[in-house]
Amino acid sequence: MLTHTSKFRVRFNETDPLGIVWHGHYVTYLEDGREAFGEEFGISYKDIQHAGLFAPIVKCTVDYKFPLKHGDWARIETNYVDEMASKLHFTYKIFNEEGKLVATGETIQVFTDQKGELFLSYPPFFEEWKRKNQLL
Repeated sequence: MLTHTSKFRVRFNETDPLGIVWHGHYVTYLEDGREAFGEEFGISYKDIQHAGLFAPIVKCTVDYKFPLKHGDWARIETNYVDEMASKLHFTYKIFNEEGKLVATGETIQVFTDQKGELFLSYPPFFEEWKRKNQLL
């Protein structure tokens, strides 16, 4: 399994009047984790677009376990889930400074060409990426 871990700090504008992170910002944290993963493993949005593809999100879930607050440091673990299908499947775990699990998440992206046509088999770019990372 390919995994990337990155840290972030909760900003004031991400919190609600109760001083905890507004639930919608967790989706942004997932995207930040996914972008950092892509940069490290050569499958960033820019890499995908350079190959003439798009990778729209078709599923996004977040399960909230424990709140983050303004000023907290946290880390997000982004895991690529290898599947036979032509899609990008990621799972996420967000931990606070003490190592307590605060949220889990999942996203699934599919590949389309620039006209929006869905790839049912691996596009050449994705097949090459899987070979490079010993996933084929």
